[in-house]
Amino acid sequence: MIFKRSVQREFSNTAAGVFVALFAILITTQLIRLLGQAAGGKLASEGVLALLGFGALNYMPVVLSLTVFVSILLTLSRSYRDSEMMVWFSSGLPLTAWISPVLRFALPIVLVVALLSLFLSPWALQKSAELRERLATRDDVSQVSPGNFRESSNAERVFFVEAIAEDISRVKNVFVSSVQHGRLGVMVAAEGFTEIMPNGDRFLVLLDGRRYEGVAGTPDYRESEFSRYAIRIEQKEAAGVAASPKTARFNRLLREPTRANLGEFVWRVGLPLSALMLALLAIPLSFVNPRAGRSMNLILALLIYVTYSNLINIAQAMVAQGRVSFYVGLGAVHLVMVLLLLVLFWRRIAVYAWFRMR
Repeated sequence: MIFKRSVQREFSNTAAGVFVALFAILITTQLIRLLGQAAGGKLASEGVLALLGFGALNYMPVVLSLTVFVSILLTLSRSYRDSEMMVWFSSGLPLTAWISPVLRFALPIVLVVALLSLFLSPWALQKSAELRERLATRDDVSQVSPGNFRESSNAERVFFVEAIAEDISRVKNVFVSSVQHGRLGVMVAAEGFTEIMPNGDRFLVLLDGRRYEGVAGTPDYRESEFSRYAIRIEQKEAAGVAASPKTARFNRLLREPTRANLGEFVWRVGLPLSALMLALLAIPLSFVNPRAGRSMNLILALLIYVTYSNLINIAQAMVAQGRVSFYVGLGAVHLVMVLLLLVLFWRRIAVYAWFRMR
C-alpha cells in the first residue's frame, strides 16, 4: 500500500511538471499566432483571449496524452537509473506488475481525454468559428481603436481616431480617407459619433471639420468646411459558420455516417485509445542502462509517439477518402500498437530471465 501511494505521488508530481511545461508551450505558440493575426488586421484584438481559450481546449487532449506518456516514462526511467528496478526484479516481481499502478494513474486522465476529444474540443472549435465570424462581420467603425489606422473591408476607406471621450459615445480628432469615383477625399473632424436612423441605417457623423477632395497627382483639389457630415456605414451580412465534421456533435457523426464523419469519428476515438496505449508502452520503453545515457530510450519513445499520432491521422484521411473501410481505419493502427506493446514486453522480460539464469 505504501509503495502504491508513493508511485502515484511520483507519477502525479512528474505529470504536473510536464503538463505545465507543455501547456506553457501551447499557450505561447497560440498567443504568438493570434497576436500576429491581430497585428495584421485579420483579427480583432478583443477576440484574442477568447480564441486563445478555445484553442487551448481544442489541443488539450493531445497535451494530456503526451503528459501521461512522458510522466510515466520519466518516472520509470528514474527507477532504472537509481537501480530501484533491480530491487524490484530481485524481489521476484515481473515487469508486468507495473501495469496495475500505471493504469490506476492513467485511466482518470484517459477519461478526461475522451470527454475532451468526443465532446468539448468540437464545441470549442464551433465557438471559435462563431466568434471569428462575429468579429469579421462587425461594421468598419466598430473595429476602430484609438491610435490605430483601420482599413475598411472593401479597402475604400481608412479610419483613425486619436482618443475616445469619457462617456465612450464619442471619439476625438477623427481622420477618414476615402476614394469615390476615382477622387480621393480626406476628412478631419474634431469629434464624431455613430447615429442610427429610423430605417436601421447607421451613419458616422463628423462634427466641426474639413474635407479635402481631389485626384491624386494633380493640383485640382477642393477644400470645404462643415459643421456636420454624415457617412453611411455599410452593414455586413453574416454568412454563417459552415458545417464541418470537426465541429459536429458526437451523436451526429453516428447519425450521419458519411465518409468525412466516419473519418472524424476515427480521430476522436483514437485520441483516448492512443493515450491508454502510450501509457502502457511507456513501461517497456522506460528501460535505462544505469551505466549509459538515457537519451536513446527517450528518442525511441518520441519516435513511437510521433509515428502513432501520424498513423491515426493517416487512418482518418483514408477513411474520409473511402480508401479503407471504417472498421479497418478504426482498429488497424491500435492493433499494430498492441502487437508492438506485446513484443516490447516479451523482449524486456526475456532479457531479465536470461540474466537470472546466468
